[in-house]
Amino acid sequence: MIGNEDVVHAKRGTIEPDPNVVIEWSDEPAEPPADWNGASLGRRLLQPKTIASFLIAIAVVVFAISRFDLNLGSVFDQMRHANRSYLLLAVATYYGSIALRAARWRALLENAEIQPTGDQALPKVPKLFVMYLLGWFANCLVPAKLGDAYRGFLLKRRCGVSFSATLGTIFAERLADLMTLGLVLVASGFLVFGRHMPSSVSAWMMVAIGLAALLLIGVLFVFRWGHILRQIVPHRVRHHYVRLEEGILGSFGRIPTLLGLTAIIWALEGVRFYFVAHSVTGGFSFSAALFVALLASLLTVVPLTPAGLGFVELGVVGMLTVLGIGQQTAASIALLDRVVAYWSVIVVGAIVYPIVRWAWR
Repeated sequence: MIGNEDVVHAKRGTIEPDPNVVIEWSDEPAEPPADWNGASLGRRLLQPKTIASFLIAIAVVVFAISRFDLNLGSVFDQMRHANRSYLLLAVATYYGSIALRAARWRALLENAEIQPTGDQALPKVPKLFVMYLLGWFANCLVPAKLGDAYRGFLLKRRCGVSFSATLGTIFAERLADLMTLGLVLVASGFLVFGRHMPSSVSAWMMVAIGLAALLLIGVLFVFRWGHILRQIVPHRVRHHYVRLEEGILGSFGRIPTLLGLTAIIWALEGVRFYFVAHSVTGGFSFSAALFVALLASLLTVVPLTPAGLGFVELGVVGMLTVLGIGQQTAASIALLDRVVAYWSVIVVGAIVYPIVRWAWR
């Protein structure tokens, strides 16, 4: 873990470049990719790769139905009779976790000393919540987590901050998420299965730990040998790379606050799934709910479909059956959880997106 005293703050001049490397600083904020600059999500939905990602999701769902021999009538009947009070609690928990993610993002931006141009102030949590929500809305519509870049574009467009440095804070956020997810997934897995760990479960644990380890190694490499990377990066994009580096390394200040918010965020993922599961069936432990929720979050990183659509449902149903839940009930829980954490985002985002485009133009 990078200590506070080792953090390189994202402020011009605090990352000392190699004396042999000339970095031309520009007073203009780094630009986002051209296809984000003013592009509408509607046009992205019509791109062949986006359409292909939804076709892949449909194929995965069809496979899941045949694999588990699901009776869709029984599944939808259980969904209709789910306890609405528990589902409302799940929705409140889910959007509360997004608000906490927005608060954590603001802390990362402050740590990296990312400042808007002119006399503007860094947006407060409510505005960052809207940006975060729209970023997740984009993730639900296009593959490969492109909504994260869209969130950075929204902040750049609203405040004129460096797009590269903002992406650095988002990368740091993902590192904190994956490290916490890996640790909590392993801990909750041992609580649920003990010494009788199924091979499929241990495999997913290794995937989570491996992803977190790769990201951590990458950050440590940048911290230790960033001056070498600055020599390798082409001159025309070098100042963008340096700002990205500043955003990543500068984010790791106030580590206790960062870790505390991250732990609460992931605990709320388990709380949400616990409420969803109890809306259909009782006797589901919180440790099991936390484990399945973290597994579902891990599956959202599959870049083939938007937010892991299809893969998440298949993985959750499979894990619930391993935990002894009947297939029809498992499918009902998995679909209801996606109503809360996927389809509701599309509905809310479709309402908020045109309003924000009009208000922030």
